[in-house]
Amino acid sequence: MKKYILLICLLLTGLCCQAQQTFRNPIIPGYHPDPSICRVGDTFYLANSSFCSFPSVPLSESKDLIHWRQTGNILTRDSQLNLKGATSWTGIYAPTIRYNDGTWYMITTNVGNGGNFMVTATKPEGPWSDPIWLKQQGIDPSLYFEDGKCYMCSNPGDAIWLCEIDPKTGQQLTESKMLWRGDGGRYPEGPHIYKKDGYYYLLISEGGTELAHHLTIARSKNIYGPYESNPHNPILTNCSRLGESKQIQGTGHGDLVEAADGSWWVVFLAYRNFGGSYHHLGRETYLAPVTWSEDGWPVVNNGQPIDTLMTAKLLPQQVSKETIQQETEADIYDPQQGTTTIDFKQGAVGPSFVYIQNPIAENYRWHNGQLTLTAHGTITENNQPTFLGCRQTAAKMTTTAIVSSEGAEGGLCLYQINDGHFDFGVTKCAGRYMQVSLKCKLKSIDYTVATALVAASRVHLKIDSDGNNYTFYYSKDGKSYQELGSLDCSLLSTEVAGGFTGALVGIYATGKGQASFSDFQFIGK
Repeated sequence: MKKYILLICLLLTGLCCQAQQTFRNPIIPGYHPDPSICRVGDTFYLANSSFCSFPSVPLSESKDLIHWRQTGNILTRDSQLNLKGATSWTGIYAPTIRYNDGTWYMITTNVGNGGNFMVTATKPEGPWSDPIWLKQQGIDPSLYFEDGKCYMCSNPGDAIWLCEIDPKTGQQLTESKMLWRGDGGRYPEGPHIYKKDGYYYLLISEGGTELAHHLTIARSKNIYGPYESNPHNPILTNCSRLGESKQIQGTGHGDLVEAADGSWWVVFLAYRNFGGSYHHLGRETYLAPVTWSEDGWPVVNNGQPIDTLMTAKLLPQQVSKETIQQETEADIYDPQQGTTTIDFKQGAVGPSFVYIQNPIAENYRWHNGQLTLTAHGTITENNQPTFLGCRQTAAKMTTTAIVSSEGAEGGLCLYQINDGHFDFGVTKCAGRYMQVSLKCKLKSIDYTVATALVAASRVHLKIDSDGNNYTFYYSKDGKSYQELGSLDCSLLSTEVAGGFTGALVGIYATGKGQASFSDFQFIGK
């Protein structure tokens, strides 16, 4: 009898462990703001905004909402996207991704170069169409499909407006009608419409995408309203007594999704503070469970604030053996672990790599296991600078490169915005020497922090970060490194440098001439 009792206890313990599991937020770290999600079958698809980065609108897939893999980018051609003059304040704003009747749709705004448009595809991996331009403006457009009709909502005039469009041509079929101004927070934006139990639910963001960012929701029996505000708004905010002490702040701009098992979830953006009230990794993608109250309103995370360690009844986890080996705890997945490299042998980069604005293709040349970059002005000038990098996805990290100068200054760049970046580069000097320099550009401040001479034809560069400071090292053999200087991470934060994005880490060439690279690696710790 005791054995049976023990067995029952073990089974109950196992069920409890399955019912409440832990995961870490963010689920997609680093510069991945404005998430939009949809489910097709047993797979979730998530798109993020990308501002001045090219290719644009990264697309990720998951089976369980926790483990995500970027499979590509939606906007990959010059014919789809003009980023001329775009900065970390402009370019591609919040996308919405949806699937309906065999067709994939992505709708977004190119701020500064055309306004609202959508693209379509028959497969999520593409190819995606050229832009279908739309009449109704505002930012953060979204689509809702029902009974053969396609509705578009966005926020012109500081309110949420709705119209019906032709999903093939983009032609607006009805006059735009105002639905809701929100619950009094500034900048009502990020609208999405869902239908559940006979109600149309309108989810929006308010408060601006900063500390006071939050989610509110309203509902109506008619898609055109009138919409009744949720008396329990906001449904998500860390700008509260409960959430004010959390590292995570700025929670908002979300999208709801129902899993195949009937559970509901919300993905949303937020940021993590480091070294005080500063965030340099940008707005990231977060996840929280959603339940529905007896009076039919969504409740996010049981009304509790969002934290870096979350507890919820998760979907069955689907993860590769490689990921399991990287995890430090069997029941907690940490998305900030990982390595991103350029494959110099194959002359290839993965989908996570981006340029600043549309790249000038001939300025990136592969040859004999090297990538030679031809300079095109400076990063600060913001005219298709020569830069190739990835998002900084972990506060604690190491990034390395091996570089030789052929006239241009080339090396590692930490980039937040065109007038907020650190350049750690090498320039060829007379004779057999290379000069290593660490430069800081921050608004009107433009200065050289330190320099050193190295007797070598190529130089190994390394940047370490503990989350509060970047420390810069150089070496002529890749074994013995010398420290050149250190800079505070907060200098690249949105609060100081500006920008909507988050730090990029990459290789660059500026000035005149070329610089050649035979290694680049980013390691999140």
